[in-house]
Amino acid sequence: MWGNKTVSVIFPAAKDSKVLGGAIKGFDSTGYVDEVIVVDSGAEPTMIEEIRKTRAKLIKGAHLLGETIKEGIKQTKADLIIIAEPNGAFKGQDVLKLLSYSDDFDTVFGSRTHLPMLEKESGMVFLRRFINFSLGKLINLLYFSSPLTDVGCTLRLTNRKGWNKIIKDCKSKDWIFLTEWVIVAAKNKVRYKEIPINYSRPKEKSYSNIGFFEQAGRGLKIFFYILKNRFV
Repeated sequence: MWGNKTVSVIFPAAKDSKVLGGAIKGFDSTGYVDEVIVVDSGAEPTMIEEIRKTRAKLIKGAHLLGETIKEGIKQTKADLIIIAEPNGAFKGQDVLKLLSYSDDFDTVFGSRTHLPMLEKESGMVFLRRFINFSLGKLINLLYFSSPLTDVGCTLRLTNRKGWNKIIKDCKSKDWIFLTEWVIVAAKNKVRYKEIPINYSRPKEKSYSNIGFFEQAGRGLKIFFYILKNRFV
């Protein structure tokens, strides 16, 4: 609970995650989280056992990242909703940081581009940070929006007002939904804030720790996606 507002954390989980239990406990231990939801995208027995050791609720979901996030939010009645990842890259301690900004903003985006807060071997190398920074600046330029330095960070918070202002225009089902959310927030003048968050070396493969060439390809796709949303 944050003030008089309920808080839910949603993990769009992969099929098998040996570190999911630790990730759940890390967020849950902050004392502010009322509910934890894991969206099952074909969970294997080992992951289900990890979830049962926590108080998290497991719900059935789709296999694509955007779909799992939407389903998780659909299944909660919480006032404040935090999206995270099950790979151990994000720290539960940043929950307080997200919540503190939620008093003044409808949406709070995390940013993995601040060097002092990046763990060694986190995968956020200079080129990756530069690409994210450049794409963020492109969105700022096209929509005259608040500053952005990371267009694909999973860790973020939204209240109901912020979510309702973007969901009708967010059609993507896969990983690009994360960027689409940022674009639509800028386009629809959502009151948002981007803040630096801690980012560790992911302990398992997920959206956050893909290879160099795949990341470069995604960066190029995001570039054209931003232009398409602005001019088409």
